[in-house]
Amino acid sequence: MRTVGTFAVAVALVASLAACGTGDEAQAEASNGTVTIGAQADGIAKPTELKVERQQRIADLLPEAIKKDGKLTVGLGALPTGFPPLAFVGDDDKTVTGAEPDLGRLVAAVFGLTPEFNNDTWDNLFVGIDSGKNEVGFSNITDTEQRKEKYDFASYRQDNLGFAVKAGNSWNFDKDYTKLAGLKVAVGAGTNQEKILVAWQEKLKGEGKTLDIKYFADTPSTFKAIVSGQIDAYFGPNPGIAFQISKTQGTPDAVRNAGVYSGAGETLQGLIAATTKKDNGLVKALAEAINYLIETGVYKQWLAAYNLDTEAVQTSEVNPPGLPKSNK
Repeated sequence: MRTVGTFAVAVALVASLAACGTGDEAQAEASNGTVTIGAQADGIAKPTELKVERQQRIADLLPEAIKKDGKLTVGLGALPTGFPPLAFVGDDDKTVTGAEPDLGRLVAAVFGLTPEFNNDTWDNLFVGIDSGKNEVGFSNITDTEQRKEKYDFASYRQDNLGFAVKAGNSWNFDKDYTKLAGLKVAVGAGTNQEKILVAWQEKLKGEGKTLDIKYFADTPSTFKAIVSGQIDAYFGPNPGIAFQISKTQGTPDAVRNAGVYSGAGETLQGLIAATTKKDNGLVKALAEAINYLIETGVYKQWLAAYNLDTEAVQTSEVNPPGLPKSNK
C-alpha cells in the first residue's frame, strides 16, 4: 500500500537519477550552514536559503558508521514519475527537488552531513532501506503498524486528504461531513478517499440528505470542472491540492484548500514519517533533528514553501501509532 497522501502527477524523470547523486549545489551548502529549498522547482516553490547549523548534541546520536561516512543516504521512491510538490526532477533536468528531498537536506544539515539521494521506484525504495543502501527514506511514507515490523519511524507531516474549491468559494469542510449535503464532489475511483466519501454519502442518505459524487477521467478535467462550476469540490490527496494551488495562484483557474481530513479516517491522524531499518540506531537522531527544525521555525518555512501548512505536526515522534493492520 502506497501512502494515501500521494498525488501522482507525471513529471519526466532522468534515468540517471535512479542511481546515487543529485548534481545539486545544496549538498555543498550544508558545510556553511545554509540549505536552499525549492531549488529548480519550476515555480512550485520559491528558492529560499535557510540557516541550519550543525547541532553537535544531535549529531552525537548518530550511529558511528554514519558519523565516519560523513553523509546521509536518503531514499526516494519517485521513479518512474514524480509526484509534485513532494518529489520530482527540477527544471534543470537533473536536480531532485520537492518537499521530501528538501527535508532530507535540512535534516542532513542538522547532522552536519552531506545528503546523497537514491531515487528509485517505490518498491525499490524499501529494498534499499532493507539492504542498507538507503539509510533513511523521505518519500511520503505513511506510518503503519504493518511496516513497524520492519522499520522505525520519525513522524514529520500529517497524512491528510483535502477539499479543493474554486478560489472565492467561501465553503469550508470544518471536518463536518454534514456540510457536504447538497454538494457535487469529485473523487478518484478506487481510492481511500472514495471509500470515505461514499461512507459519508450513506450517512447523509440516512438523514434524508444528498451528496452527489462525481468522477472524471483525469486530474486536469477535475480541476476544470471546479473552476467552471460543474462541481463544488474535489476530495483528494492534500499535497496534490497544494501543488494545484501553487500552479494556479493568481490565474482565473485559481483554487484553494477548504479543509483537510486524516487519510487514516475519523479515529486516527495518519502520519508521514522518515523511515529507517528497524533497530539500526538512527531513528532517535532523526526525530531530534526534525524537532530542532520545528523549534527554530525552519520547519514552518519549509512547509510554507510548498503550501503544506495544513500538514504540520507539533512534534516529531518515534514510532507513533500507525494505520492498523486491519486498514486496507
